[in-house]
Amino acid sequence: MGMDREARVRELLGVLLAEEGKDPAALPGGYETQRKLLRGLLNKRPAVPMPEEDLTALDELLLDELKEKTVTDWRDIPPAPRNDRLALWQGDITTLRIPAIVNAANPRLLGCFHPLHNCIDNLIHSAAGFRLRLACQELMEQQGHEEPAGGVKLTPGFCLPAEFVLHAVGPQVKDGAVTADHRAALAACYRNALDLAQAHGISGVAFCCISTGCYGFPREEAAALAVETVEKYLPRCPAVERVVFNVFLDRDAVLYRPLLGWPD
Repeated sequence: MGMDREARVRELLGVLLAEEGKDPAALPGGYETQRKLLRGLLNKRPAVPMPEEDLTALDELLLDELKEKTVTDWRDIPPAPRNDRLALWQGDITTLRIPAIVNAANPRLLGCFHPLHNCIDNLIHSAAGFRLRLACQELMEQQGHEEPAGGVKLTPGFCLPAEFVLHAVGPQVKDGAVTADHRAALAACYRNALDLAQAHGISGVAFCCISTGCYGFPREEAAALAVETVEKYLPRCPAVERVVFNVFLDRDAVLYRPLLGWPD
């Protein structure tokens, strides 16, 4: 890592701290501490315009960091035994090179505002850059209301290896009490994402585990519903060559493998 990256982080921190009325001269610690602070400040920054030169500096930083990550190409992922248009991949979705990834978004659709939160919404926005929040804000202004459960919106992927992001708003389940409405909304996320992919000629889509984190949908039921819904709906979407179910945790991989035809 050269001084260019360190200088870029310090420069961006100066801009963001000045926005908050804080003294940019009093930067904490070394590079890693400063880089985390930068991510946290961007996480909580409102969706208001940022000077183009600062957006570009952030893009350059993120693209430079991406060069050091192991990026997986979707065409290198083996198809599932059950259906060769389906696949399973365990890893960080922000390192997957595929036409579109699916983000588990909230109804505001602006990303996660909790600094350094480990949800997929935060991770995707942090890796894509602040242009993603601004693009989502533009969509929300045009729409004039929050995105309902089951709704999906499409944006560019910006600094991600994925060309597009499909932002799906899953249902929120309290205390594991799943209703018919919850199931319908979760299934709608998968169908609506595939519809958008078909409409835009997107040949590959990677779905994260929608609603199973903070939103509380039981993992086993969500996995079964995801695979069943996608498999039934894919024949209507000939443009979509492959759907990748992306998991990060071992406990999710164990659920998806038998559903996709791998032996236990």
